[in-house]
Amino acid sequence: MALTKSLYRTTEQLNRSFASNICRILRAGIEENGRASLVVSGGRTPAALFSALSNASLPWDKVDVTLADERWVDNSDDASNEKMLRAKLLVNNAASANFVPLKTQHANAEDAVAECTANLQTIHTPFDVVILGMGEDGHTASLFPCSEQISAGLELESENVYIAVQPTTAPNQRMSLTLPAILNSKHVFLHLTGDSKKAVLETVLSDNDELAMPIRAVINNTDVKLMWAP
Repeated sequence: MALTKSLYRTTEQLNRSFASNICRILRAGIEENGRASLVVSGGRTPAALFSALSNASLPWDKVDVTLADERWVDNSDDASNEKMLRAKLLVNNAASANFVPLKTQHANAEDAVAECTANLQTIHTPFDVVILGMGEDGHTASLFPCSEQISAGLELESENVYIAVQPTTAPNQRMSLTLPAILNSKHVFLHLTGDSKKAVLETVLSDNDELAMPIRAVINNTDVKLMWAP
């Protein structure tokens, strides 16, 4: 498997090119299957990309959108990925997309795994597009190297698509796609900005210990396209 790199001079150039690329893939998915699926990540990095995507001319009513992971907080909380997504992506033309949230009414994410799994059955797989981020510790989605759940989350033979995770180096319990669920995708992108993340990626590529830096498990098992700008 391979990591291919698309490097841009500015985040504006990256977002314009990335949004166009995503739309092309989603259109192809709709043409082939009648619907297309888009799995996104939270955080600050993708906000401008989402704004660009939201204005794209696309049959959004035929696109299913969900998250790769979610903090187990109310969707009105500033830490909620869903809140950011509703503000940045699920507006303008993309307001008609079918959004499948992760956060349920369960107080504990472990109790919500079955419901999240059932909800995912409404989305066409393999996913057409998965957009991942990466933390300074090499985590992706909410597959944290510090968590007790990391081995289970990276188990390739696991039939689980979600796992409840409790990081020890970050706040909030999380719900995350497992590694095999992420790999069940036609196109996996790693979206990074800044020199510090580029340096982390160099560390990722210099070793093979997947438990230490879980993004390695994705790169080692599927083709990943890096989208990066300073």
